[in-house]
Amino acid sequence: MDKIRKYLFPALFLGFLIVGISAFLQSRPSAKNKRVYQTVRQFSPYVLEKRFGGLEIVNKENPDFKEKPNNMTVFKEFERLEKAWGKKHLKLKNNQLIIENNNGKTIHTLLLKTREEAAFVHRYYGI
Repeated sequence: MDKIRKYLFPALFLGFLIVGISAFLQSRPSAKNKRVYQTVRQFSPYVLEKRFGGLEIVNKENPDFKEKPNNMTVFKEFERLEKAWGKKHLKLKNNQLIIENNNGKTIHTLLLKTREEAAFVHRYYGI
């Protein structure tokens, strides 16, 4: 019984530490190419807003759309919405990323300079 008490506190501490680190790693957003992502983000309708109760996902085009995912899944849910929007509004032709509006009209064209930028567009947006 004394041996169990001796190791109980360090075992609980280690268990909570492992669970906390695991939760932190799962809730991190994925890596993004800064230049491409910031350009595309200007045209994306989804925005993260800080509220008193945490982060909220808002659509600039639809004021009725508001999602309040928990803090563990907020970045994953935001990425899911961005990727779904990107599949409909982004096209890749000859190392140029074409951003279209809801009507299919081109609103911006971005020249992809490196292979890493093209790989990011394929990996993140699934184009």
